[in-house]
Amino acid sequence: MTSGSSDTPGEDAPLPRVLCDTAALAALDGASAGALWRLAEPGRQLDANVVRVPPGRGVDTHREPDLDVLLLVLAGHGTLTAPNGPHPLSAGALTWLPHGSTRSLTAGPGGLTYLTVHRRRPGMRIRRGDPAVRHQ
Repeated sequence: MTSGSSDTPGEDAPLPRVLCDTAALAALDGASAGALWRLAEPGRQLDANVVRVPPGRGVDTHREPDLDVLLLVLAGHGTLTAPNGPHPLSAGALTWLPHGSTRSLTAGPGGLTYLTVHRRRPGMRIRRGDPAVRHQ
């Protein structure tokens, strides 16, 4: 849309909004491990989470077959380990985790808080000829 456009959004058009203060989430003392915040707006096309990993703990080696993920470190330090070696992470590091890649995360002595963003997974579906059931 260009300035001066005559397009008028409908009354039910979605509106941009501030969802949370990631700096405040990252600064929480004694925050529990796991998701501190999740994107939950109806009709969204994305999923996002703010995750806290306590000092010295981590996310085991895994492979995401379907989704590319952006990971932004909000606070702390840690290490992303992939087949091409360890990658140090600190606040501000923006990392692309392409679908099909294998990786693990380990938090440093002060813990690690990060934001992940990826395309929303489809809802549950049953495939013909395949007993696998996909959950959201």
